[in-house]
Amino acid sequence: MKENRREPIQENGEIEKSMKHLIVQIIEYIPNAILSRTIIKKMTGNITAMSFDTGEEIGEKSVPFDTYIQIIDGEASVTINKIEHNLKIGNGIVVPAHSFHSFNAKEPFKMISTVIKSGYENQLIFH
Repeated sequence: MKENRREPIQENGEIEKSMKHLIVQIIEYIPNAILSRTIIKKMTGNITAMSFDTGEEIGEKSVPFDTYIQIIDGEASVTINKIEHNLKIGNGIVVPAHSFHSFNAKEPFKMISTVIKSGYENQLIFH
């Protein structure tokens, strides 16, 4: 049986369902930039692939949902509540809801971010 070789990206930017792909090839590196591509986006959460060029960063922020980060290429520095975690390809970490976190690319890296939007909607936490 011959495999379908067309691009697995739909017009809305999501990955086409039932289409095999290599996750590390879903997103490319762009010089001096952070790039993101939506894999799945639902009301209950989303999965996003991101690439960071060397020196790029996302400053400290907090979101009201748990987020799972997995490095799929390179190495990343992820700071969660002022504790730095150096993650290499294959490493993952859960960023707890309402925690302050940031990302820093000491070298180019790609990651998958999975946000689960349930369980925290009605809770207010003050820092």
